[in-house]
Order: sequence, then structure tokens, then C-alpha cells
Amino acid sequence: MKEIRIADVARLAGVSTATVSRVLSDPDKVRQKTHDLVMEAVRRSGYTPNSTAQKLRTRRTMNVLVVAPRLTNPVFAETLRGVDDELTQSGYGIIIGNLDNRREREARYVDLALSRQVDGVLLLTGYIPENGTRSMRESGLPIVAMCAAIDDDMIPNVVVQDREASRRAVEYLARLGHRKFGYISGTPGSIIESERFGGFLEGIAAAGLSQDEIVRWEGPFVFSTGVAAAESFLQMTERPTGIFAACDESAIGFIKRVRSERVRVPQDVSVIGFDGIELSDYTEPTLTTFRQPLHELGRAGADTLMKLIRKEMKPGDWNVRLPLELLERDTTGPVLHKDYKSLRRATI
Repeated sequence: MKEIRIADVARLAGVSTATVSRVLSDPDKVRQKTHDLVMEAVRRSGYTPNSTAQKLRTRRTMNVLVVAPRLTNPVFAETLRGVDDELTQSGYGIIIGNLDNRREREARYVDLALSRQVDGVLLLTGYIPENGTRSMRESGLPIVAMCAAIDDDMIPNVVVQDREASRRAVEYLARLGHRKFGYISGTPGSIIESERFGGFLEGIAAAGLSQDEIVRWEGPFVFSTGVAAAESFLQMTERPTGIFAACDESAIGFIKRVRSERVRVPQDVSVIGFDGIELSDYTEPTLTTFRQPLHELGRAGADTLMKLIRKEMKPGDWNVRLPLELLERDTTGPVLHKDYKSLRRATI
């Protein structure tokens, strides 16, 4: 078969070879119409760019490292899909570093950055990875924190409004008449847990309630944390009527366990989650939750990193905080009178 060259693509698109080269190496610098015309010619001709030559010309690897705590978490999976969609548009590939919640796995990703085998890093960890005394920060690569903020003036944060949404969760339950609350935490010490619990406490204060009246169950962002909280809840004589879980997984774990003991949701206890993962659409009953714009979050993080790589970033544009959407579903409802059953019998 005849080898397809860049000149063949140019001839098919009706443009110069220089234009084709510019579209392939720096697509953001050309008009959208020209870009689409050239890319259509690339598809029709079957042309495959010489990535090695391109990397030598630009002195770029055309790869980005993304470090995530736990890829089995559906939040990270959907966020990474947004990252990949955005990077693909810029001709970039993605290298995924899965820590699996083990800090000792950081070393390989720190070495990857220090050896400049990538052009930038997206951190979903909430902290800067280290290898002994060396930090990923020393690589000099552009770094963007995503999902979990990092307190560093040189690192942009692309996150959601965790604190505001958690406060709204309490306000929502309070409007339904709930006055005794339970809180199922996320991973203790993490910035995300700190923000969500902080917002929860703000909501408690705004409702005129005392922090002494709340029950807190601690654990990581997993199903089993909710199950453990449910075990404790079932042993209580004076149970909370409104439960806020810092993630959907623990909310679902809690609901499954209490319903197995014939505790009714939401008649006996209302539960609200956080994340809006796909599974929350299919629980029984369907889960009231705050949906994160995960795909948009991933795209925004990748876009911010690409602007840093291309040196287009302005300091005033560094931090992005996306709002969440409250999905009112079937696991929340008004507080029922404690004599509800007897009152109902009397009216029948």
C-alpha cells in the first residue's frame, strides 16, 4: 500500500502542508473551520502523524500524568473520562497513576514527573506526592489540583462547591422538619471531608441546632463506612431522623443495612448523599443526592492544565469552583409524628 504523506492530506484538504502541520501540532492556533477541514482529510486519507518527529519538534512528550487515590471510585472514573475527552482534542495522551489509597505507591509517579516523561500533572489526591525527600513539585512541571484542593499559590484548584452543598443538605432536611441529625463522614483528614463536614456544621448552626445533638460516624469514602454507621444506628434508642452521607457509596451502604432490619426510608429515617454517581439512579428507593458535574470537572481541569502548558494562563483565572445540583428523590421526606401509626389507625 502507498504510504500516506502530509502532502497527500494537504492536497485532499486544499490547504498547504504547513497548515496541516499546524493543525496537528497546535490545533488551538488555527480557525475551527480549517481544523475541521484538515481533520476530515486526515480521516479520509488514513494518514497517521509521526508522533516521534512531532515530539522532537515541540520538545513535548504529548502526555499528561493523572494521579488518583482509587480508580474503583465511580467519581474518579467519570472525572477521568472528562479529562481524556479534553486532552484528546489537544492531541494529548493520558497516563493514569492509581495510588489505590496507598501512599507508598507515590514514588513511581514522582520519578515519572522528575524525569520529565510527561508535560504536566493532574492531581486528584489533595496533596503533592513525594518520594522520600523529593517532591513532585520539584519537577517544575505545570500541576493542577482537581476534585480535592491543594493549598499552594502556584497550583490552580479545579473543584466543586463541597462546603456550600453540604450546608444546603442540612438546610433541605431542616425544611422537612428534621432536628436530630447523623453525619457519615468521608476519609478523615482529607480536604474533601474537611470541606463537607465544615459545610454540614454550618448548616446545623444555621438551623439553630447544637453540635452536641448530632451523631458522627467516621470512615473512608466506601460502602462499608455506611454499613458500619447503620450498625451503630440500629443499636440506638433515640435515632437521628436525618442522615447526611459525605458520599453516595456510604449512603447506599447505610440504606441497604437499615432496610434489612425493616427500618423504612424515608418514613423512619431520611438519607441524603453526595456525588450523584450513576448507581444512585437505580437504588431502591432512589437516592436523594447532590450531583457533581464530574465530566465537566474533568474537562475544566484538563483545560486549565493545557493553558498552563501553553503558557496562556492568567493568575486571576487559576481557581475554578463548580456548583452542584440537588436531586430530590425518594430517600428523603418530612418527619412523621412519633404517634403516626396510631394517628393513622384512628383516621381509617
